[in-house]
Amino acid sequence: MEEMRDPRKTFGEALLAAAQNNSSIVALSADSSSGSGMTPFKEKFPERHFEFGIMEQGIMGFASGLATTGKIPFFAAIAPFVTARPFEMFRNDLGYMRQNVKVVGRSAGLTYSDLGATHQSLDDIAIVRTIPGVTVINPGDPVDIVKAVHAAADHVGPVYIKIGSPKMPVLMDADYPFQIGRGVVMEAGGDVAIIATGTVLSKAVAAVKILKSRGIAPRLINMHTIKPLDRELVLKAAEETGKIVTVEEGYLAGGLGGCIAELLAVEHPTPMKMLGVDDQYAATGPYEELLFSLGLQGEQIAETVEKFLG
Repeated sequence: MEEMRDPRKTFGEALLAAAQNNSSIVALSADSSSGSGMTPFKEKFPERHFEFGIMEQGIMGFASGLATTGKIPFFAAIAPFVTARPFEMFRNDLGYMRQNVKVVGRSAGLTYSDLGATHQSLDDIAIVRTIPGVTVINPGDPVDIVKAVHAAADHVGPVYIKIGSPKMPVLMDADYPFQIGRGVVMEAGGDVAIIATGTVLSKAVAAVKILKSRGIAPRLINMHTIKPLDRELVLKAAEETGKIVTVEEGYLAGGLGGCIAELLAVEHPTPMKMLGVDDQYAATGPYEELLFSLGLQGEQIAETVEKFLG
């Protein structure tokens, strides 16, 4: 039985632990602190916790100002409201000014499924990775989330971390060496490379189990950092397997698939299959059903990979 953990609670616990080790860390939210898992932080450090109203654009500027004083702000709220809504402030106040602010988009991807397209963040990676100097992390399991929070706190510069809502299975070993910009090989097969990120990493893991039972040996990579991309690992996978499949819970244009395609087109042209959301608004409904409608369940991923291999 897989251990399941709440990603928002996991984030909040990790943030509190980081803050206990670093008095410069402060927490900011847009009328959604409890929903972002930051209640323990608020209770422990009320003087370092700032709850604003629904004014994400202003919070970006406030966070930037705090960073100029040596504070390390973690601004967490619903993903589309910290990326799409205040994009200009993210670009100018944090990116252009190179401020040491950590933005956390929670309930990301399709995980706010019942609230529909306005609350789904399928474009966040695509738009944020265009901002020069911003690190983009998409943790694949609760262990990744904890390590990403601590790594972001130590990293000097703006960071975007996206996390989901439903409970996630623990996939990674607690002591594995997480490093920003370095993917993790979870399976070392050579028939095809499956590169997955974020909340659907567990679906890729399920697909790999199915493929192995059918005599196919996939290489599975957890690409928890989208920017900077682990170019060396991607190129090695392309050279050694000859085929790449990307799996993500977001738009293909500008997301992980687009990122890898941009690299391979220039450095090592390789046949690719990209699984994610194409040019459409996703529907409204139960999360697992939405994933199924987009071909992102484990069995569906396995079938797509088999067909791709021909």
